[in-house]
Amino acid sequence: MSYGLTDEQRMFQNTVRRLAQEKVAPRAAEIDATGEFPWDMVELFRDNGLIGVGMPESVGGGGADLLTFCLAVEEVARVCATSSLIIAAQHLGAMPILVAGTPEQKARFIPVVASGEHLSAFALTEPEAGSDAGGTKTRAVRDGDHYRINGTKVFITNGGIAKTIVVFASTAPEKGIRGISAFVVDGDQSGVSVGRIEKKMGIRGSQTAMLNFDDVVVHQDRRLGEEGDGFKIAMRTLDRTRPGIAAQALGIAQGALDVGRAHVQTRKQFGQNLSEFEAIQFMLADMQTQIEASRQLLYKAAEVVETAGFAAQSSQEVTRYSAMAKLMCSDTAMRVTTDAVQLLGGYGYVQDYPAERMMRDAKITQIYEGTNQVQRLVIFRNMSSEGI
Repeated sequence: MSYGLTDEQRMFQNTVRRLAQEKVAPRAAEIDATGEFPWDMVELFRDNGLIGVGMPESVGGGGADLLTFCLAVEEVARVCATSSLIIAAQHLGAMPILVAGTPEQKARFIPVVASGEHLSAFALTEPEAGSDAGGTKTRAVRDGDHYRINGTKVFITNGGIAKTIVVFASTAPEKGIRGISAFVVDGDQSGVSVGRIEKKMGIRGSQTAMLNFDDVVVHQDRRLGEEGDGFKIAMRTLDRTRPGIAAQALGIAQGALDVGRAHVQTRKQFGQNLSEFEAIQFMLADMQTQIEASRQLLYKAAEVVETAGFAAQSSQEVTRYSAMAKLMCSDTAMRVTTDAVQLLGGYGYVQDYPAERMMRDAKITQIYEGTNQVQRLVIFRNMSSEGI
């Protein structure tokens, strides 16, 4: 199906698909087994213009629209979720600067991120502030024309390897979420240290770490927006990056269906291929239907968010579609990968086959960038406010 893609987008999709099949897929199992960050994949994506594909050309990016960015993430995730997260996480780390930075800040910070010279990170979550950003304990205290940041962030993708980090810290604790501000911090500057590096169920090759900020000094020209704008910046960021996680989930689901379908077409039981049994056909039909519905919603969401652009405040429509796409695609990924393991039977449960890795990788898409329970709240409240 064309899905309304332009000729250029279809060509791009096919190019990324070939790259993923030829260069990424052969590394996927090893990346998962070793849990080592795949710097070779970073280099591959740098060389092929994928690291900053969704960032504006004016600051060194590829200038692609959001749907084209999602196509890149989807095709890589189809064979390796960890590798797709390199592209998605780079987009997330850059987005607060793109939505709230001054022209000078964008010119200063984005080119090295868009080129892949610096990996980026988005540091919002804390031990007591996950879904509840109002619980932020990290503090940024004004000291003349500088701020001193102290606190701890957890579950930070690229933590410890990112050189450009957007850190959310409270400048006015008494104001709750209205007292949160956002700052661009160098990952290797004095006072920034890595705590625990997490051992995870899935996306094992992506480094997820605790980051400690011990009297980290940043100049006021590294603050994004005004004091107290941080929460709004974070929400505007997530509205524009959740489609990337939806694309990752969609790619995982499609990859699992690919694996399951190939297996049942060759595996014989009771003298015939598994694909000839009606029960198996029904499972495959359901998997395909769920993936197709998810893809249509994601591509629509990408269109809605792209129309809003980087600088505009998030509309209710943008927030709703972004949340719906992330919710549906990630739930689909979990269902489809679980069914793929079932289709493979015992083979699905062993690491010689990719289905169990895909199932483990799928789970995180229901959790990060806002749990699916939070997405349901966002969607419902959005419906209520619009009278839907």
